[in-house]
Amino acid sequence: MSRTGGQLLVDQLELHGVDTAFCVPGESYLAVLDALYDSDIRLVICRHEAGAANMADAYGKLTGRPGVCLVTRGPGATHASVGVHTAFQDSTPLLLLVGHVGRGMLEREAFQEVDFRRMFGPLTKWAGQIDLAERVPELIARAFSTACAGRPGPVVLALPEDVLTESSAAPDAAPYLVVRPHPGADDLSRLRELLAGAERPFVLVGGGGWSVEAAADTIAFCEANELPVGTSFRRQDYVDNRSPVYAGHVGIGPDPRLAERVRDADVLLVVGARLGELTTGGYTLLEVPRPRQTLVHVHADPEELGRVYGPALAINAGSPQFAAAARALEPVDPSPWRERTRAAREDYLANLRHDPLPGELDLGDVLAHLRERLPEDAILTNGAGNFSVWAHRFYEYRRYRTQLAPTSGAMGYGLPAAVAAKLVHPERTVVCFAGDGDFLMTGQELATAVQYELPLVVLLVNNRMYGTIRMHQERAYPGRVIGTELVNPDFAAYAKAFGAHGAVVERTADFADAFERALEAGRPALLELRVDPEAITPRATLTQIREQAERR
Repeated sequence: MSRTGGQLLVDQLELHGVDTAFCVPGESYLAVLDALYDSDIRLVICRHEAGAANMADAYGKLTGRPGVCLVTRGPGATHASVGVHTAFQDSTPLLLLVGHVGRGMLEREAFQEVDFRRMFGPLTKWAGQIDLAERVPELIARAFSTACAGRPGPVVLALPEDVLTESSAAPDAAPYLVVRPHPGADDLSRLRELLAGAERPFVLVGGGGWSVEAAADTIAFCEANELPVGTSFRRQDYVDNRSPVYAGHVGIGPDPRLAERVRDADVLLVVGARLGELTTGGYTLLEVPRPRQTLVHVHADPEELGRVYGPALAINAGSPQFAAAARALEPVDPSPWRERTRAAREDYLANLRHDPLPGELDLGDVLAHLRERLPEDAILTNGAGNFSVWAHRFYEYRRYRTQLAPTSGAMGYGLPAAVAAKLVHPERTVVCFAGDGDFLMTGQELATAVQYELPLVVLLVNNRMYGTIRMHQERAYPGRVIGTELVNPDFAAYAKAFGAHGAVVERTADFADAFERALEAGRPALLELRVDPEAITPRATLTQIREQAERR
């Protein structure tokens, strides 16, 4: 049967299990859009390619399958690159399909022409181009396999528009298979031996390629051995935070006592995490290249093992495969570190408490209310900014895949992620935690939420500045404020203009009732939380940071 390249492409997407795709339409892939008309794939129309790519990333995180994003050439692809970068750093499977100029115009700098293989090469696991319709099944299958193999990540394929209208009788490919390495018996025996001889062990989990089963197996292994366990940056939902062995979040601004426990460990078991800058406190919690700790590093990508730190034991295994095997091990005697695990837990619980900060609206109290009010399967999303520190410190994640946040530190991620979350799990409560600068990076996707009738809730923290940069500015150049002040719209009115519910909250006492009204609105809702700019972190005010810097 002869099919156009566009039809072949859409047929392959369905064959590989794609049920949803995110797009901003473009004339360079009209043949794909036409083929989607006859398919069962739900096409989500977005208002900016960055929003579309971030939605695809969130979809990949939630499902474990590649999120699919379609954009046009030139500006469409460059706009989408922020989501591709996030997927790369977050180890999320993603497929970006880019409409491209016709083959006869290549290398002439035609209208909106970009060499996508060169542009996306450093940001992807593979950046390719389909130059013949007959190769569509082959290369789409490779794209799915590559995105999911080893350390998951993004793949970009450029689609010349004449390839999409060209006909071919090429047969379909077979559905892609995910291959994950398993730990060997010798690896597991050596791990148990190291734990049996430890006095101050610590487990750190993170990275991509996890699953519900992996999270359950990991916490069962840690509890059976009474091992204190922490999570890497923005991976807090990998461990039930209510567990008696959960010690906290090893990310930006961790509890200093927790950071010291990682630094002081004699055996450090790292499962899935890359041991990058944020997880290691700027490469200070472990010494480069030979850590003081006996490092056991488990990772699906063999090239990640020994990349920065030389492990005493390197285990090339997927996190789910390792976790299942570790759970089956006979537990060791935890008596040498039992009290340390209890103390680590007490430190975590103490870190949930906070001192009052300036202003009538206290974000610590807001998160304490959410901690009690939200069901355990509620999904919290956020982008980047100091506002997110409150969510990371004061919320308790109880189930796998209830946290969607970019380890890449990309602003504007929270709202698109919330849209994707509500599309994937319409029955669950979805709350986006955003800052004022962060939200307006992709605030137009509120229109997408309204269009698809998605009753998510946005909690928008308005302190009228780019807070993270202002904080660093005061630390490095106290009192010399420039480039960080913001003049904002009335965000409640902004939400109403889209057809969403909008309200302003200025006092802690008013938050609970306002939040209930947002949940009951039956449509997208936005609460603008107006906070005192002085409340820049849970531990210090802007004035305190400035004064401390001036004393140096």
